[in-house]
Amino acid sequence: MALTIGVIRETAEREKRVAIDPPVAKRLLDAGLSVVVERGAGIASGHPDTSWPDVEWADSARDVAARCDVLACVQRPESEVLDAMRQGALLVGSLAPYRDLDRLGTAVENGVSMIAMELIPRISRAQSMDVLSSQATIAGYQAVLIAADRSPRMFPMLTTAAGTLRPARAVVIGAGVAGLQAIATARRLGCQVEAYDIRAAAREQVESLGAKMIDTGVDAETEGGYARDLTDEEKARQAEALSDRLSAADVVISTAAVPGRPAPKIIDSDMVEKMKPGSVLVDIAAETGGNCELTRPGECFATGGGVIVDGPLALPSRCPLHASEMYAKNVFNLLQTMVRDGELVVDREDEVVRGALLAHAGRIVHERFLEKKDEG
Repeated sequence: MALTIGVIRETAEREKRVAIDPPVAKRLLDAGLSVVVERGAGIASGHPDTSWPDVEWADSARDVAARCDVLACVQRPESEVLDAMRQGALLVGSLAPYRDLDRLGTAVENGVSMIAMELIPRISRAQSMDVLSSQATIAGYQAVLIAADRSPRMFPMLTTAAGTLRPARAVVIGAGVAGLQAIATARRLGCQVEAYDIRAAAREQVESLGAKMIDTGVDAETEGGYARDLTDEEKARQAEALSDRLSAADVVISTAAVPGRPAPKIIDSDMVEKMKPGSVLVDIAAETGGNCELTRPGECFATGGGVIVDGPLALPSRCPLHASEMYAKNVFNLLQTMVRDGELVVDREDEVVRGALLAHAGRIVHERFLEKKDEG
């Protein structure tokens, strides 16, 4: 009997993506697998039921979970769906283990294996499976569109019969995937762009996109390309340099985030007070508390000084068709490494599988979360 991949309709607030889209479903079918889809699963992402290939249909997420060997999701399913999964089945999705690991406990005890896509290791071989990067691309793009919509200014320089409009000045904080996409998008819209990252090595990427790197004299890059925590002295130097640049900006896009931890606070209220009336701050890191101490996750408001502060949530779902397309390809590329001769193989010797495998054979197996349980 063919291995069955299950696709369910996402129910989280604001969520419009689907974990497997019709093109990837077709690739799975062509590979000899079966696909069972909950009716309506793709509607919010632009994929009505009529757009799917020859898949099997189910009337509920519980029905899908009970019938499949691999259940693909974008966000963690409801408990009743997890409870319907068979022993030995695999759950693949963004499972938010940092936020509430205990909610997965019953499914783990029932023998459900789990791959948390946000734990995919950041190595070359796993780039095609990296959900954090693919979805951050969408977030960076959307953040600039939000800023353009909120701003009272046009972004490009325009010479008209009524005079010349100067280009908007944008500052992007954080030069990871989201930040680089924000830089590129702001440049396409005609902004003059400056960027800041605590890793000095990001300069080359920033400048390759036509932006100017803000030099604070701080380099917090560690071995492996990640960033360490700043000392108090470094934080003070960073704040002084950024305050000057933010006060001249029309748009600020803040993107700094650390998986599993609250977003670092980079922009304080004094820095916002010095910004120009009508300037816009879009804080992509609002999902984990925000980089600005004034950010209200899920809200947009104007300060007393007329600065617009926006803390948008679920940014990838604002572009659900392409976000789903990339997410589905990430999942497909992972499954390619785990399905061998039509059978699901959970190979814990594989570096990618080992890095993302949260639970297997009735217990939590990921070292990071074993340590958390021990600490608890």
